[in-house]
Amino acid sequence: MRVGDAVKKGDVLLVLDSPELGDAQSDFLQKRAALASVGPAVDLAKNAYERAKVLHAESEGIALTEVQKREAEFKAAQGAVVAAQGALTAAESRLRLLGLGQERINLLAKTSEIDVRYPIVAPMDGHVLEREVTLGELVRPEREALAVLADLSTLWVLADVSEARLRHVALGAAAKVRVAATGDEPLDGTVAYIAPQLDAATRTATVRIEIKGDRPAIRAGMFAQVEILVASSAAGGVAGVGSAEAVLAVPEEAVQTVEGGPAVFVPVAGEENTFAKRAIKVGRTVGGMTIVLDGLHDGDSYIVAGSFILKAELGKAGAAHEH
Repeated sequence: MRVGDAVKKGDVLLVLDSPELGDAQSDFLQKRAALASVGPAVDLAKNAYERAKVLHAESEGIALTEVQKREAEFKAAQGAVVAAQGALTAAESRLRLLGLGQERINLLAKTSEIDVRYPIVAPMDGHVLEREVTLGELVRPEREALAVLADLSTLWVLADVSEARLRHVALGAAAKVRVAATGDEPLDGTVAYIAPQLDAATRTATVRIEIKGDRPAIRAGMFAQVEILVASSAAGGVAGVGSAEAVLAVPEEAVQTVEGGPAVFVPVAGEENTFAKRAIKVGRTVGGMTIVLDGLHDGDSYIVAGSFILKAELGKAGAAHEH
């Protein structure tokens, strides 16, 4: 087993030599032998007790105390069988706790051959992400992990969503995930979990987004940018997840409040380095993008960086005109 290997459920990952497993197998065989040895004693004690009862009942050829003695011996033999059976059950349970399946237990009972090797098998299909052990190394129960296996057919992306925007997020909502490894091409995902509490320090909640399909380019620990899609109505409200539709949106910093309303600055055609204010109607802001409901069309140019400076210059020009 090496880091990066693809494995199937049931594949052997590691083989441990366990003295404790050997001791448990030896104890199991001893308990089986003890149970086998006390079994015939029960039959002998029973027969002796039955003969004594007959002799005493027919001719009083044996004393009552002798009958009672043999009865006590019979019950003692029965008790020994019950105790031996209980000890054997406990020994078998110990083997199960150590990870032995019924097939290996049956083989041990049949052959009486102790095998201290314990294979660790993959519990699922996946890839080996970490290997924390080397050949011949001594490992103890307090070790956190010998290997880390992950099912990469479903990837989890954890996003921190502020409390102000958390109300726009719903289970099952579609999401777009971008990582540097895949360039500009977004990955489709679905919101699968929303944390019930906020982080006290950041005032954000963890939202888990699931991405289906093996993505070799994506690695654990990568940073990602997440856009959770919501539907908007004319009033800028949030509709059901299934009714989401494409909307026009601009970066939040491109929108400035001018003369009491939202506006963007657009280039003036035919005039270099000249910009004009254009009033717009906006909806909600989601993921740093503000939805534009009216006043701007798909393909229109507008200013993002520096829009605040243009707003300030516009204010200065208005003040000079008033004087």
